[in-house]
Amino acid sequence: MQKTEMRLAELEMKVTFQENTIEELNQALVAQQFELEKIQLQLRYLARKLKDMQPSNIATQAEETPPPHY
Repeated sequence: MQKTEMRLAELEMKVTFQENTIEELNQALVAQQFELEKIQLQLRYLARKLKDMQPSNIATQAEETPPPHY
């Protein structure tokens, strides 16, 4: 094999490796995007649930009357 052919074969291997790496990174990005959308949906759901909750019957510390020894 001539030096030029060896260099060409090495470049072809590197390109193939890079293409595989890019595809793996793309798949990871797609998976992360799916997870992000799922988390955003859950967050919106929780925010809605919190907004819809009835106020608590427990008084806040500012609303509580101090104990008699104060």
